[in-house]
Amino acid sequence: MSPARPGWILVLIHGSAALLAAVALVGTLWSGLEERPVALAFGLLITVGEFARWTGAQVREAAPLGAAGALSYALLGEEAGQPTHHGVLQVVTIVVLAALLGGAPHIARGRSAEPDHLARRVLTVGFAAVCFQPLYNRGTFDEWSGAAYALLLLALLALTALCDAVLVAALAHSRTGWPFGPLLRDELRALLGIGSAVCATGAVMALAVAVVGLWALPVFCLPLLLTQLSFRRYAAVRATYRQTIASLARATEVAGYTPAGHARRVAALSVAVGRDLGLAGAELTVLEYAALMHDIGQLSLVDPVPGGATAGLPAAEQRRIALLGGAVVRQTGVDGSVAVVVERQADPYREQPVAARIVRAVNAYEEKAQGAGPGGPLTALEELRLGTAGDYAPEVVEALARVLSRDCLTLGPVG
Repeated sequence: MSPARPGWILVLIHGSAALLAAVALVGTLWSGLEERPVALAFGLLITVGEFARWTGAQVREAAPLGAAGALSYALLGEEAGQPTHHGVLQVVTIVVLAALLGGAPHIARGRSAEPDHLARRVLTVGFAAVCFQPLYNRGTFDEWSGAAYALLLLALLALTALCDAVLVAALAHSRTGWPFGPLLRDELRALLGIGSAVCATGAVMALAVAVVGLWALPVFCLPLLLTQLSFRRYAAVRATYRQTIASLARATEVAGYTPAGHARRVAALSVAVGRDLGLAGAELTVLEYAALMHDIGQLSLVDPVPGGATAGLPAAEQRRIALLGGAVVRQTGVDGSVAVVVERQADPYREQPVAARIVRAVNAYEEKAQGAGPGGPLTALEELRLGTAGDYAPEVVEALARVLSRDCLTLGPVG
């Protein structure tokens, strides 16, 4: 199966970003740069931030320092007590050029820059600049000072963060076909992490530069750099944790109890079905880990089940294997909620948590579809639909059908 085709939302977002960038570049070339030292300093900061961006890490904000610098420049009103006069077009121009320059080394190494990342940066920074720069240059904020001015910047940054969250969710929805609501909920939750650090640093840098000048930039970048380092370590721990679980899941394959790649295929398809049903965040993580380890109870069997196909076993034997699997999961130190899903995957579906319903249906589909020829997937899905009276949750089977029909997941072995 092939990945889902990008939709009109993706084209609209990328087209809007490209149009804004083109207009900004032409406008800046026509009028010239205002406060060149300030523009150069912020451009250098954004370039460094983009150069140091995380590559290959599944994080919401890959370049937090670059994002904070771009937002700070968009909301900059004064430099060392002197009012600035750069406008929206200059802000967007500096951000675009710096992002492209900072991303050039990644492209040279074969790590192509994501168009979504640049489109987000252009549109969110443009939104912040449009909200602030025209009003500031007209003197609207001349009477604002102290805490009121700081709160104004924070409010604008909060609106910008919400705009960015909507963009990220819309881009993911367009590329994958997953429901927009859960995707947006995930993004809003992520704002409490690195997103809040980026917004706070952007506001502090804008306020500090207004008072002490450009020397404030390196000083106030330090907290965000430390935060980025902490998130890097956290991401590394999470990656190691997941690799450990994946290694445990492969034990059944190494021992010859299940086909190669079975656990990974079930996990990938279970996560896609979970997203379709509205699961998000920690719920998806538990679902993925449980799907990876759903067959680990088979290690207790003296004689392997032919092909590892437990879906065809008597209900009592399925429950016994599931309970043994849950006991093994608990011994590994994995979150207890994962063990609960593994233990209950063979229960009557009306008594199961949603994650267990998904694992049971997806595992049965995978077992029935693999090796059954070209018509195997369709035949397997029809068998699951016939079993919705007692074995499989109807809403899960229909979600599985939607996921398969969208062609948004490759069902072959995961590398």
